[in-house]
Amino acid sequence: MLLSLDIYKQQQFDLIAAKIMAEPAKYIEFSSVSDFYDAEWLKDFPQGSQVSATGLDDGAEEFYAIVQFKQQYLKFDIKESLSALIFQDMNGDISKCNF
Repeated sequence: MLLSLDIYKQQQFDLIAAKIMAEPAKYIEFSSVSDFYDAEWLKDFPQGSQVSATGLDDGAEEFYAIVQFKQQYLKFDIKESLSALIFQDMNGDISKCNF
């Protein structure tokens, strides 16, 4: 049985995102957008994943970021009062983690 490279990458994305969702505090320690882009765990996402982030710089107290591969995504919505991670897996199922 041959496994599609895209399906393998989608499975990898789901595994990494689920790991982050399980322990978000381990993955949100950054003080600038450049710190986010330099995060070592970002390299674990499959090649072809797109990453974008905004906030934190210039005194901003909120941070937004998304890591996306095809229709899958992991969104970071970091605010002073309530933060959340939102994850859509390869099956289209969405889960949210507030912290």
